[in-house]
Amino acid sequence: MSVYKRGGVWWYRFRWNNEEIRESTKHTNKRVAEQMEAAHKTALAKGEVGIREKAKIPTLKEFAENEFRPFVAQRCADKPRTLAYYEGGIQSLLEFPTLANATLDAIRQEQISSFIAKLRESGYAVSSTNRKLEVLRRMFKLAEEWERVAKRLPVVRMLPGEQRRERVLSNDEEAKYIAASVQVGNRILEAHNRALAGIRATQRGETPCTPRDPFLLHHVAVMLMDCALRPEECHRLRWDEISEGTLRIAHGKTANARRVIPLPDRAAAILHMRRGAFGNSEWVFPAPTKSGHIDKCTIQKQHKAACQLAEVEYFVPYTFRHSCLTRWAEVMDPYTLAYLAGHSDFSTTRRYVHPQTESVLEAMRKAQSARGTHKNGHTLESRSPITQSEQPAIN
Repeated sequence: MSVYKRGGVWWYRFRWNNEEIRESTKHTNKRVAEQMEAAHKTALAKGEVGIREKAKIPTLKEFAENEFRPFVAQRCADKPRTLAYYEGGIQSLLEFPTLANATLDAIRQEQISSFIAKLRESGYAVSSTNRKLEVLRRMFKLAEEWERVAKRLPVVRMLPGEQRRERVLSNDEEAKYIAASVQVGNRILEAHNRALAGIRATQRGETPCTPRDPFLLHHVAVMLMDCALRPEECHRLRWDEISEGTLRIAHGKTANARRVIPLPDRAAAILHMRRGAFGNSEWVFPAPTKSGHIDKCTIQKQHKAACQLAEVEYFVPYTFRHSCLTRWAEVMDPYTLAYLAGHSDFSTTRRYVHPQTESVLEAMRKAQSARGTHKNGHTLESRSPITQSEQPAIN
């Protein structure tokens, strides 16, 4: 304590953050003066560190509904698929009372394990379960960042054994599917022609609806297969993103998804054809949906029909992208492949790179040749043999 007597009363003096504080206690009792000095220091410390009344820790349900959900809605307003992803994860978490009704700081690994067990009992695959856990992990991270809890929350680990898209269409399967997609479009036109000659049109005066885009499936399949687009990137294509033989992806999952792709001839021909029919719309693939363009449901039935006509095992449209990138990987360096694919993580690109034995041997031969080249351009084989007098002596 640093109290001293002056003029019959006690004063105290101390330094706080390199600033001298000196005040009179107006008391003649030293003990009271020391207590007043201690109280002053305590008050300064509380103001310094921002001591407040202990805030109420929200439950997972309260945090999800009052803070996390509005945050996601505001940040991902232009990404409907991302919104659906988070919404599905939130709904699953809130349907599990053990987690939903627990305060954030009371959640333990045991509760997370019980949630995983429930999803498995309900028939969820490992990949689907991991998507729910990703949402929970994101909520925990934001709760810590926003200081809704005063301690670290449990680590949310992904389950191993998640299946990845490994199917690659063969050239034969691709050709059969493309031909089948054209056949699907022809069937739509044939059905319209039959309707024109039917009883409703000829006798009842009812005019059948004209198919607005009969070969939509064929056009989408070509764009996905030739440009390695994600399905949602293809669905949202605008005409102002296509110019001078290139395709500019302006929106995507990450910043790396924004890229420029040179248009192959077949894809360029498809776009030229569609510009004549749908050039008055802002969308390359317009549709009477809320967004104004097609979505994954628009061609779902046609895609299934094309798989049956082609006698090809059913696959999701994303397989087109995987097949295209796998073929590009055989003739393209990984860095160019990563750019054209729009990958933010190079480890994702490595899944498409499967070097063939002949390609590896050819690269090794080129490296050997480059290693044996001098500045003058002479290779090791072109050098004159060492004469006897030039050979080093062997002791």
